[in-house]
Amino acid sequence: MGIGSRVFLIKDDDSLERLSLSRYERLLRNDPAECFPQYAGKRMRYVLVVLEMRHRKPVAIHRIECSFLRFDSEGRLDIKERERAARMAVELFPPLPDEEQPPQLIDARHRFARKRYANEYLWRPSAEIQTAIFEAIFGKEQS
Repeated sequence: MGIGSRVFLIKDDDSLERLSLSRYERLLRNDPAECFPQYAGKRMRYVLVVLEMRHRKPVAIHRIECSFLRFDSEGRLDIKERERAARMAVELFPPLPDEEQPPQLIDARHRFARKRYANEYLWRPSAEIQTAIFEAIFGKEQS
């Protein structure tokens, strides 16, 4: 058994566009040759699905990540938005224990950051989108 993944862009009409993992990785690496002019200036929903594979066929879903990709005016990933998301992601970690801080004082900044991050960078798929993802991965017969 192994691990595999599938990436889907979710269009405005909630239809799926499969994105090859290699193209997705080039997009994340800011490869100058990789762009999506049809999505220039848009914020697109995407789904990253981590799968359990057997004989190169998906047999189970381990995890689904639903987030956003913001494209710049040329159809490449917006670097400033990615940097902002990365900075915010660092705030999600709880602070290291501070022996000088009174024990009755609770530092909850990471909890608020988690909520803010979820509100700005995560989304929940509808039942229809979940079904479409399942069918795209496993086929219609198994749903």
